[in-house]
Amino acid sequence: MLYELVKEGAVTQLGRGIYGLREHSPTENHSYAEALKRTPQGILCLLSALRYHDLTVQNPDQVWIAVPRSAWCPRANGIRLRVVRFSGQALVAGVERHTIEGVNGQVTSVARTVADCFKYRNKIGLDVAREALSEGWKRKRFTVDEIWRYAKMNRVTKVIMPYLESLAAS
Repeated sequence: MLYELVKEGAVTQLGRGIYGLREHSPTENHSYAEALKRTPQGILCLLSALRYHDLTVQNPDQVWIAVPRSAWCPRANGIRLRVVRFSGQALVAGVERHTIEGVNGQVTSVARTVADCFKYRNKIGLDVAREALSEGWKRKRFTVDEIWRYAKMNRVTKVIMPYLESLAAS
């Protein structure tokens, strides 16, 4: 039936196994929806989650997806995926369910995303992590207790402590 709809022009094939209505105009989160559709176990994280939560003005050129340590890594035609592997508590803690362009998927929470940015500061940059912490704090998107919980989980309490103290002082 999909073949017939594509042939008639009512539906377009966006990728292998992914179809969309012809008159549908994608939003800024389209690549996130496509990445989540291609990786059913995937969780939108790090720079992509920061952008989704509107905590940065940077638009990453890759979609950051977290997958279980032993999960298969998908190939995504048309979008660039940056896959990070988590296991145990790091995989399930602080994960929220969201619907992005009709796709039900998982996204790390704001506090979890900020703590993850400090953990991966060597890959994404300390300035990005500091900006995320500052923006989230200004917008009251998390509490110190939430950040501290995820910082302990990621073993970055000593790294994040001076930045939390400076925010609390201001």
